[in-house]
Amino acid sequence: DVVVENFRPGRLEEWGLGYEDLKAINPDVIMVRISGFGQTGPYRADAGFGNIAESMGGLRYITGYPDRPPVRVGVSLGDAVASLYAVIGALAGLLRRDRERSRGREASEMVDVALYEAVFSLTEAILPEYAVHGRVRERSGNDLFSASPSGVYETKDGRWMAIGANADSIFKRFAAVMGRPDLAQDPRFIDNPARVKNHAELDRIIREWVATQESGALWQALREAGVPAGPVYSIADIARDPQYHARDMLVNPKDPREPDLLMPGLVPKFREAPGSVRWAGPELGQHNEEIYMGLLGLTPEELAELKREGVI
Repeated sequence: DVVVENFRPGRLEEWGLGYEDLKAINPDVIMVRISGFGQTGPYRADAGFGNIAESMGGLRYITGYPDRPPVRVGVSLGDAVASLYAVIGALAGLLRRDRERSRGREASEMVDVALYEAVFSLTEAILPEYAVHGRVRERSGNDLFSASPSGVYETKDGRWMAIGANADSIFKRFAAVMGRPDLAQDPRFIDNPARVKNHAELDRIIREWVATQESGALWQALREAGVPAGPVYSIADIARDPQYHARDMLVNPKDPREPDLLMPGLVPKFREAPGSVRWAGPELGQHNEEIYMGLLGLTPEELAELKREGVI
């Protein structure tokens, strides 16, 4: 149904396995092609990894602090996002194919996913900001210059707490938790535009107050007041968090090779046909004989010869 490949563009065509070749074999094939720069354009033949995509897609330029070099996000975001687009494209192709089949028509599809475009799609409004206003968004650390307050603050016990109280009604509740209801009436902080304009002063007030608070009590108070907040988690924090456990996001696949292995659960959740993590994956080469003999029809003698030659 679906063929997924991530060779450099043109390589499969050299082997007689390009889209047109496969389409000739299966007129309803869905081919998903993932590459650094896509199947067309002047950079199509260039090698491209996730770090290049994150750089040329505009993400690293705006990540970090203004007085420091651009930094990576911390995970291979370009690869992960491109794979999501590949899945979306494959599902869309299958849906279209099934509709066309019901009308008696063939409907193959080639889904072309470029890593740099996948990253670029995440960059919010930086393109229209530049096109209309000539504004180039720069690195701003944890500051968010369209909403305030929205930042990360260090608590008395050395933890970091993310707080988002930029909606006017939420800011009033946040100011009350701080014991400073007057802040919500202060002309400098009366609404979001005013708070954005006076962000530095407001951030200083919040930072100094949070520094006097224990993280656990602070989080509980903010939750009870309906103020969006949460601690900055390490993976150790995630592994013991009750929300993650309640949502089956920490899965032990019961692999005899690694009895204590944990894997991320499935996203999204399905109510009517829920999925599950059933295994951690095969041993290297575990299915070789099944593929070579069962699907390709090789005899045991032919398989043994390939092994002797070091082909498999």
